[in-house]
Amino acid sequence: MSAIPRFLRLNAVVYGLGNHEAAWRMPESDPFATTSLAHWVRLAQLAEAAGFESLFLGDVLALLQGAEKHLSDTMDPLVILSALAAVTSRIGLIGTLSTSFEPAFHIARRFASLDHITGGRAGWNIVTSSNRLEASNFGTDRLPDHAERYAKARDVVDAAMALWDSWDADARIGDKQAGLYFDPAKVRAVNHSGPFVRTAGPLNTPRSPQGRPLLVQAGSSEDGRDLAASRADLVFTAQLSLDDARAFYRDIKTRAERAGRDPDTVLVMPGIMPVVAETRAAAQARLDAIDGVIVREHALEQLSEYLQTDARSFDLDAPLPASVGDEGRSQANKSRFALIVTLARREGLTVRQLLQRVGGGRGHFLQAGTAAEIADTMQEWFETGAADGFSVMCPVLPADLETFSAGVVPELGRRGLLGTYAPGSTLRQRIGLPSEFDRRGHRDAHEAKGTG
Repeated sequence: MSAIPRFLRLNAVVYGLGNHEAAWRMPESDPFATTSLAHWVRLAQLAEAAGFESLFLGDVLALLQGAEKHLSDTMDPLVILSALAAVTSRIGLIGTLSTSFEPAFHIARRFASLDHITGGRAGWNIVTSSNRLEASNFGTDRLPDHAERYAKARDVVDAAMALWDSWDADARIGDKQAGLYFDPAKVRAVNHSGPFVRTAGPLNTPRSPQGRPLLVQAGSSEDGRDLAASRADLVFTAQLSLDDARAFYRDIKTRAERAGRDPDTVLVMPGIMPVVAETRAAAQARLDAIDGVIVREHALEQLSEYLQTDARSFDLDAPLPASVGDEGRSQANKSRFALIVTLARREGLTVRQLLQRVGGGRGHFLQAGTAAEIADTMQEWFETGAADGFSVMCPVLPADLETFSAGVVPELGRRGLLGTYAPGSTLRQRIGLPSEFDRRGHRDAHEAKGTG
């Protein structure tokens, strides 16, 4: 029987001024706050004080089409997280780097460095990049097809893991008398030679507090699921219903077991966009207000990118055209393509209604209600085999994160659903995962101090 503790984990997804497309246009939002460190410090400290296990920063490597109509500028997530390391002490810090454009050695070194300066709180969100504009920023006219991008991702992850494992946990001895900084028998070359990556190693950064950072993967396509089940610790997914979430949860756990892993160590944390207020009517009014300032032209461009077709020609008051729906022809974000088409068909949405749903939750589960109602939903998903926790995507930041933290988190705590942590816990320990071992069987130097 698995020794992994069972409690509901909370991951705060912070994207710009909020996860809703129109967050930057709300009266309380400062459109220029995202380039201010104070904005990120406020969010991180708020999430940490509320008891979130982790903070998650996404990224994109291009100024996207229609960027003039929405909050589109982004900064390097690892630069932000490095700054946040100094003003937080408990919350995990998860950043996004692309396997399509980042060398494995750089990835391994940057995250090992982040893990050291945070005392073991670093996590890597593994992405393959799916937007064609990103490719043009790195000297190529096109992205490789979906299958090739995921094959490269597997190779990059394997190379990074080998590099993290190139130092034993006790390799550094600092023997001043002998003039020996580390034991050369405990630091070794990697000589990884895969189909996409060659790296000799060893890493020139010592083994970090967690052994390796937490690995996060967000793809829900077949290739994405296989990568997540075989290598990830945490799976971030978009699921629109309890039944869909249960099916995905079972599938990931089955694939993990088939890959020779304990399925309980692969944590599934679907996205939820909560709009919280004292009454359901007030919550719906807030959502309507945010939806009301979506820039339609940009929403159409965004939908066009997701569907790989020009949505500007669609009749806004008609259903999605029958010609849209062949996931196989999309080489971009296959899981998001399938999710949006399924949403439109299942709920009989017009294109106008679909634009609001995509601009709002970006295809994630969205609920407007009271703190108790949202806690009811999260508890049901958690207790009925749909989630090990949630990636919380508050629509407007920091306002909705404050409301969620003040209402929903205490309600989940009163129900006995949340975890407890020992002082000095690493991110892996906070989310209830075992410490890492290196390939020679040495236990990580920062052993578990009790989680659950």
